[in-house]
Amino acid sequence: MNYEALISLAIYFILMLAIGLYAYRKSTSDVSEYMLGGRQLHPAVGALSAGASDMSGWMLMGLPGAVFVSGISAAWIAVGLTIGAYLNYLLVAPRLRVYTEMADDAITIPDFFEKRFHDKTRALRVLSSVVIVIFFTLYTSAGIVAGGKLFEASFGLDYRIGLFLTAGVVVAYTLFGGFLAVSLTDFVQGCIMFVALVLVPIVTYFVLRDEGAWATAAASVPSGYFGWWPEGMTVLGLISLLAWGLGYFGQPHIIVRFMAIRSLKDIATARYIGMSWMIVTVIGAVLTGIVGYAYTYANGVPVDDPETIFIILSQVLFHPLVAGFLLAAILAAIMSTISSQLLVSSSSLTEDFYRTFLRKEASQGELVAVGRVSVLIVSLVAIALAFDRSSNILSLVGNAWAGFGAAFGPIILLSLYWRGLTRDGALSGMIVGAGTVLFWLYAPIEIDGKSLSSIIYEIVPGFLLGGATAILVSIIGRNVKPHVVHRFNEMEKVMNQDAG
Repeated sequence: MNYEALISLAIYFILMLAIGLYAYRKSTSDVSEYMLGGRQLHPAVGALSAGASDMSGWMLMGLPGAVFVSGISAAWIAVGLTIGAYLNYLLVAPRLRVYTEMADDAITIPDFFEKRFHDKTRALRVLSSVVIVIFFTLYTSAGIVAGGKLFEASFGLDYRIGLFLTAGVVVAYTLFGGFLAVSLTDFVQGCIMFVALVLVPIVTYFVLRDEGAWATAAASVPSGYFGWWPEGMTVLGLISLLAWGLGYFGQPHIIVRFMAIRSLKDIATARYIGMSWMIVTVIGAVLTGIVGYAYTYANGVPVDDPETIFIILSQVLFHPLVAGFLLAAILAAIMSTISSQLLVSSSSLTEDFYRTFLRKEASQGELVAVGRVSVLIVSLVAIALAFDRSSNILSLVGNAWAGFGAAFGPIILLSLYWRGLTRDGALSGMIVGAGTVLFWLYAPIEIDGKSLSSIIYEIVPGFLLGGATAILVSIIGRNVKPHVVHRFNEMEKVMNQDAG
């Protein structure tokens, strides 16, 4: 067992818990502070929090592994995600920040939907909150599984010990510190990821150069490795890869950061910081895959799982203490996503179920307490699911990005830009978007021997059909309430004043 690397991880864990304690003392007096930080989030913290909670282990394991195997063409997903993240900052962030505050201080996405459409039936709130709780519980479980496997693969610890170490620390700082703790820890975790993805490819390159092995390794690269259009790539395949960016508009754990940033003017600052962080880290992840291929070939290092290339380079090229820091970067990516999803699930259970249906007059202290209990309940369910590593949780989570993007994405955009969207239109669009994704994934239909999802990524038809349904039903119904239109016009006025 590598005890020096464990020391680095222990320091990292202590830092996360210390931040949780600070947030507990600073910002948990009422439900708005606990769930949304009192809308006082610094733009730098908001930007890195959104980025870190978004990327998870994909940035340090999935993308380098894909580039290691397939070359530069595997980076098309990263291109789509970068474009999607930028458009999310540009189109969604400013209006959502203004509109959620104007809509009686809506602090969750289901809460916003209900207040945006003045939905007294509660159908929008219930449907969207059920989707959030179910999918994020699965997401959380997958993250905990990843943490358990990281400790098992890197230190030889029992899988379940790694599972409880990962979950225990995340639950502790999320449960007590709430949104501020999640955001501040995400900020630190984002900084760690940034340093790691700059350090590993640069050090690997110079080691190869000093060994005189760079030319030999470069000669071993397969034909087309550096090509953006590999053999067999189709137009629909390219659209599928780029379409990952559509998912951003409907990811609750990302867009909730926009709602919490302290002012509309700070959104632009957050966009510059967030996009700079994302571009550098994505490039670093791609380069890690490339130099990882070169290094392992030149030195005859076996690679059983390409997605572990970052871990392999960390262990063979760096001092154990530094290697522990680099492993902490992977854990940071995993934990930042888990904590964000735990808090969004807790917010939905507290605001959209407990306060709405059980205790409308609950005090602020009671709601914060319920929020903490909700974090614990969701985490326990996620841990229970994670105990069975042979379960199909990970395959479900792999499709959740498309599910959220298709169900919520078109509705979020239309809610912010079209005053004519009705409650029935939003509800129908949400159902059709999610239903299309499920149909695309599980319908026993093949075209030329290929499943629907292998022909084009399911978010594309889900997003388009969900949006079209919302528009069509709204036009047919034409029952937009006057005070809903008035609030929308007020939001437009604020946006126009800011633009002026």
